[in-house]
Parts: sequence; C-alpha cells; structure tokens
Amino acid sequence: MLGLAPNEWLVILMMAMFIGFLFVGIPVAWSLAGTSLIVAVLTLQLNALFEIDTLFFDSWRDYRIIVQRIYATMENAVLVALPMFVFMGLMLDQSGLAEKLMRSFSETLGRVGGGLALAVVLIGILLAASTGIVGASVVLLATISLPIMLQAGYDRSLAAGVVASSGTLGILIPPSIMLIIMADQLSLSVGELFMGALIPGLFLGLCYLVYILVIVLLRPRLAPKPSNVEPFSARLIVDTFLAILPPVALILAVLGSIFFGIATPTEASGIGAFGATLLALFNGRLTMPVLWRVAVRTTLTTAFIFGIFIGATAFALVMRGLGGDQMIERALTAIPFGATGIVLTILFLAFLAGFFLDWLEITLIFLPLVGPVVIALGFDPVWFVIVFAVALQTSFITPPVGFSLFYLKGAAPPEIATGDVYRGIIPFVIIQILVVLLMVFVPTFVTWLPERVYG
Repeated sequence: MLGLAPNEWLVILMMAMFIGFLFVGIPVAWSLAGTSLIVAVLTLQLNALFEIDTLFFDSWRDYRIIVQRIYATMENAVLVALPMFVFMGLMLDQSGLAEKLMRSFSETLGRVGGGLALAVVLIGILLAASTGIVGASVVLLATISLPIMLQAGYDRSLAAGVVASSGTLGILIPPSIMLIIMADQLSLSVGELFMGALIPGLFLGLCYLVYILVIVLLRPRLAPKPSNVEPFSARLIVDTFLAILPPVALILAVLGSIFFGIATPTEASGIGAFGATLLALFNGRLTMPVLWRVAVRTTLTTAFIFGIFIGATAFALVMRGLGGDQMIERALTAIPFGATGIVLTILFLAFLAGFFLDWLEITLIFLPLVGPVVIALGFDPVWFVIVFAVALQTSFITPPVGFSLFYLKGAAPPEIATGDVYRGIIPFVIIQILVVLLMVFVPTFVTWLPERVYG
C-alpha cells in the first residue's frame, strides 16, 4: 500500500472523497463534479512538488477536455429515448391501466389460492415491459394490490415480497432505461441489449410465479382461497382479454418495431410515449392537470439523469487521467480465481454498491471501468451487461437498504411493518441470485436470442 505512486494515492482519495460527500448528504451530481474539480486542482498543484504520472492535466487548458466530453455525451441521439420512455412510463401510471388489470386479474385468478399474488406478478411483468421505471411500478403495485391481498387474508410478508420483486422487474425487462444508458456507456447496440434481456427478464417472472404456486401448495394459509366469488364465465375471459390487449399492443408496437428493424430505439420511444397518451385518453384520464404533472415529472427526472451524466463524465475523465482505470484493471486481473472468478467478483462488488448507490451512478461510474476488463478477458459484452443488470436488480430488493423496499414501505398500508417486508423479500432474493449464477455459467441463456436475431 505504501508503495503506491502519487497518482494512485489521488485515485484512492478521489473515491474516498466521493463516498464522503454522499454520506454527508451532498447530491450525487454535485458530489461527482465537485470531487473531479477538487482532485484536478490538487493534481495541478502537486505537479510542482511530485512527479505525478498523468495522461493530461499538465495545465488548466487540459481541463477543457471535460467540456468536450460533456458535449459529446449530450449530442448522442440514443439518449433522446430517455425522456420519451420516462414520459411513457409516467403517463401509463396516470392512465388507469394498472387498476383495470388488477380488477380483471383479481376476478379471474383471485378465485384460487395465491391467485392475487399471481396476478400481481403478471401485472408487474406487463408494467415492466411498458414503463421501465422501478419506483413508479413498485409504488403503483403497492397502492392497488396490497389492500386487496390483505383484505383477502394474505400473509403480510408474502404480499410485500411479491409486490417489491414484481415491481423491480422494470429495471430489466425492455424497454429499460438502465439498458439504454449501459448501451451508451459501452458503445453497444440498444436492440441487442433489449433482446438479450428479454429471456432472463421473463424467466425471472416465471420463477416468481412458480415459487408462489409451490409455496401456496405447501402452505395454503399464506394465500387462502376467497369464500365468495362470481361463477366463472365467458364474460370474465373477455374482460380479462380486453384489459390485457392495450398494454400488449403498446409493448408490441415499441419492442416489435425495434426488434424487427422498423424503428430505432429513439423512434420507438416516441411511439411508446404517443401510445401511452392514447391509452390515457381512451380511459378518460387525459386531462390538462395530468398532462402538466407528467410533463413536469418527466423534465425533473430527465434533468436529474443528465445532471449525474455531467458529473460522472467529469469524474471518469479525471480518474482516467490519473490512471485509475489501469489501477482497477491491475487489481482485477490479480484476483487468483480465473476469468469467471473475476466476473463474479465484479458482480459481487456491484451488488454491494447497489446497497448505497442508485443504479445510475453505478452504471455511469463503475460499469465503464470494469466493462473493458471483462471484454478483454474474452467475454461477450452483451452477456456481461445483462448479468451486471440482473445483479443490480438483485441489490434493489436486498435488505436492509434495497431501494425498492423503501419505495414499498412508503406506499404500503400501515399494518405492513418493515420486518414483514424484509422477511417476504428473502425468497425472491434467493431466486434472483440463482438466476444470476445460471446466466454466469450458462451464457447462452442470454446470448441465444440476440445471436439468432442479429447474427
């Protein structure tokens, strides 16, 4: 440790300073930008005293590279899809679509033990493929489904676990905002990432469904059958089909246009935003206050994302100027567990980082540093990004500080305690870890569909 070069000490100081700023409550964007500026100033001042091995920063003129990098980021056409997909998800939250789905699925599936929990997972999959916003999906599912399940006598832990895990599917199943940003950071095709995430995302939802069926079969009291239900009829089937048809049509319009090469992700995001607005209109929910509220929230969310983009660009540039990427590469390649062991170590670190940082900071800071190392080891970059995304998704629902757990607790009825949330989510965390291991040791689980479609 004492044999580190001055630039390596500055890299360590940079990471410690960033974490310290976060712990004292400074916003992420300001923490990133401020840390980069302070360390750049230190580098310029210490250059006169020590021989610091840097790629640049010999003078203040070199700091203008940051402006050029930020401009290059802002002119990336792929990122235009971000505000459109955010608008799409927020408008769907206001459209009444989830309430209609819950009502139809409750009448159809609620007549069997565990039927309401199965309905929540199915709605979570549809919302994930329509919105891609984790916080909105978890809060929406908690608001519309938890009171119904509690009234039906469901176990509080099971109900909380189902809602938190189902709502978090939005971070993975396309169209995912996270995958768009990951594609930008590693210069990958958004379409390939969407295609690679499709099977793992749907398989994860299927695993949730299987777990619910098995646990209710073994312990029926966790999700009792309702006593009074309407007789099963053709009307229920028709109503359920009509409720499913709009979101499925929207999903096919957005993802289908991307997968079949009809539209780029940027163009498809516009289709999605327009389609979500039409659904709100047809459901009688499109009013000027709703439109204004969605537009304001879209602007704030997009500004938040791009603010972190700017801070992360400055942070990454200074760190690379100090040789931080080479330092991390040497540390990773020195791990004595082989190539697969290095990947598992990276996933574990990303999993731990997800306890304290949002996925956006991890994607913008951590992924660009470790991605080239993994690719240099000979791994498929699409495969690695999808595995990395699922590892981040797991951290969203892992106690004690998973973000989805806080979203859920804030929207849940008062009778659901924090302990209920933690106990209920543990089986789903185990399922996700098993799926991550499956993806690591069976890479074709991720790469098969992109290879078949894109070659």
